[in-house]
Amino acid sequence: MSWHYVNQGQQAGPVTQEELLALVREGKISEETLVWREGMQNWTPFHQAGIPTSPAPIQPPPFQPPAPLNPNEAVCAECGKIFPVDETISYDNLRVCAACKPVFLQKLAEGAKLKPAGDLNFDYAGFWIRVGAKFIDGLILGVPFMVIFFVVIGLAGGFPAPAQRRNDAVPFMVLFLQFGLQIGIIALQIGYQTFFVGKYGATPGKMACRLKIVMPDGSPVSYKRALGRAFGELLSAWTCYIGYLMVIFDSQKRALHDHMCSTRVVRK
Repeated sequence: MSWHYVNQGQQAGPVTQEELLALVREGKISEETLVWREGMQNWTPFHQAGIPTSPAPIQPPPFQPPAPLNPNEAVCAECGKIFPVDETISYDNLRVCAACKPVFLQKLAEGAKLKPAGDLNFDYAGFWIRVGAKFIDGLILGVPFMVIFFVVIGLAGGFPAPAQRRNDAVPFMVLFLQFGLQIGIIALQIGYQTFFVGKYGATPGKMACRLKIVMPDGSPVSYKRALGRAFGELLSAWTCYIGYLMVIFDSQKRALHDHMCSTRVVRK
């Protein structure tokens, strides 16, 4: 069915009914525009012409891939591990590492359904490798702390002898030093984790174990969230380490502080 319409005082057309409806959706024709087709006696406003209309299909917004871990890293769409960009190949919005390339190309050749670009199937870090990373961080923080501890004790006159323990001033001084050192190590732990996680996405221990802390969409962790996660990790330890043991049972290997801050620990 062919239609004619009035455009800026001039007759235009013919166009099909679908093309006429498209002009209406695009705003090139209004509801008051005069239209005519063979069999009609007079020109009629569009809304009185009896043309069935349907709402314009809603176009989904174009996919925007999640923010990368950093400009030089990407998540492999097959194994979920994190690699430097130059060690991956690109296909549409996907990145695939060299090890997964044969499997990925085989899927393309067979016409298999690929994983959506926004579905980041991370390779989550398990309990024991995280224990290893924590052990390395403990060594990094513990060795200088013990040096500071013995230096302070030495400056305070050393550990009190049994005969001196009857003097109230000596135990008080030792308790005061112990309290100060405990507060110091907590502050050091918080600063250590906040700096390294906020700047590099991992502490040195996690770097050594090739682990990284990311958001659920793969984006990096901000300094503010890294600070909150550091405090959350204290809570995981103060609950008799139950917060850490949650990694064993959680489907995404999340500890209590990961749940609190919506973070994930993944393998690179």
